[in-house]
Amino acid sequence: MRAKATLNREFTISTVDKRVYGSFLEHMGRAVYTGIYEPGHEKADSNGFRTDVLDMVRDLDMPIVRYPGGNFVSAYHWEDGIGPRDQRPTRLDLAWRTRETNQMGVNEFADWSKLANTEMMLAMNLGSRGLNDARNFLEYCNHPSGTYWSDLRVKHGYKDPHNVRIWCLGNEIDGPWQVGHKTAAEYGHLANEVSKAFKYFDKTLETVVCGSSNDKMKTYPEWEATVLDASYDSVDYISLHKYFGNEENDTLNYYAKAIDLDRYIVTIGGVIDYIKTKKRSKRDVKICFDEWNVWYHDRKEDDQRYKNWDWPEAPPLLEELYNLEDAIFVASLINVFIRRSDRVKIACMAQLVNVIAPILTKAGGPAWRQSIYYPLQYASKYGRGTALTVSASGPTYDCDVAQDVPYLDLSAVLQDDGKTIALFAINRSLDEVMDLSVDLQGFKGATILQHRTMVGDDLKARNSVEDQTRIVPKAGSSLSVTDTGTLSGSLPPKSYHFVLLSVASA
Repeated sequence: MRAKATLNREFTISTVDKRVYGSFLEHMGRAVYTGIYEPGHEKADSNGFRTDVLDMVRDLDMPIVRYPGGNFVSAYHWEDGIGPRDQRPTRLDLAWRTRETNQMGVNEFADWSKLANTEMMLAMNLGSRGLNDARNFLEYCNHPSGTYWSDLRVKHGYKDPHNVRIWCLGNEIDGPWQVGHKTAAEYGHLANEVSKAFKYFDKTLETVVCGSSNDKMKTYPEWEATVLDASYDSVDYISLHKYFGNEENDTLNYYAKAIDLDRYIVTIGGVIDYIKTKKRSKRDVKICFDEWNVWYHDRKEDDQRYKNWDWPEAPPLLEELYNLEDAIFVASLINVFIRRSDRVKIACMAQLVNVIAPILTKAGGPAWRQSIYYPLQYASKYGRGTALTVSASGPTYDCDVAQDVPYLDLSAVLQDDGKTIALFAINRSLDEVMDLSVDLQGFKGATILQHRTMVGDDLKARNSVEDQTRIVPKAGSSLSVTDTGTLSGSLPPKSYHFVLLSVASA
């Protein structure tokens, strides 16, 4: 089959905010304990952080990490995680029915973030707590000294403020499962007051208001409209969450679910525009998609398991094992974020280590990269700059999710130097080679700097502790640039491609 695409230097979408390649760490399962933090491990540093995991996170060039929840945050007292470790209380975590030792807290996360070369994105408890607790948290983290909470941070060994720039105003408050669940009107009022208070402290801070937990909620999208109606003038982003799966074991239908993500973004973009117009506002609220990933392999079993166990400490939970099929699908979700970069400015793959994550560890043992690690890595390293409009045509298919789903999935980013293009291409077909041509309009002297591909006959193949490199990108050789400046060649079925092109500056 044949597919064509056109890129034009002048046809751009938006600057891709590097934070769209972020991630998420929750006090859940082994994400923190024996994930990023494991004192006594042979590769732990003096802080107890696993250096093998840190190396893998740094290799992702991770721009931002959201912490400490998730559902966990809605009953969390941040004060439990500060001060001498031997004086910190152990608490029951109602979200995941576990015991939380609080050996990792905001100061340790600040230390880890510096080592990981990433920015902190802190979530606050607006479930069981409120405005004053949030103000105290901000003062502890961001005020230099001379007040009760800032001096307490200094006493704890952190003279310089953490200077956290972006704050999540709670988590999934629309969900009846959430500790402190509220109606949209109740939450919208509270979030607005907290955001205003934060900006009284520092008008340059950014705040994220909770949108729907997913687009299947009965309150969606009225929740977004009501919350934004109450808070539009004080907040900067509205958060969205969505997880995907292939429970039907239907690969083409699974791949088409990327269209659901696109619809979700478009719908909430419309809600934002409606409230902006209603308020006659000049402000633009953007989307923070701060939870997204594949989550289905063991979801039903885990849902039953954690509801019945007896408050264990950091037990294995949601440790999805990802395969090649998942990696190709994750790449298509990232393509959506690039193509919708005018709306989505922050996105966090949930989560970073062990819990539905690109990195897995064994307690006391090795760490390794899962298949989904690589499309995130290539996008984060090379997909920064300006998203280009992709005009494409080619064969399509119909499935339960949507009709006319294109077999070709393509996004493109012109890097800031104006001389490098990153292409991320997928052939969704299960059995046909795709002959592809990409017309590079306004780009002269194109040459391929790098071509990496993930492809294989067995879509269910995955990496393991015994075989950590079964599913990794390999050098591609099926594409070239013609004398007329067209990128052309073939994409094998069931394949993901990253192509880096050098072009002449404008």
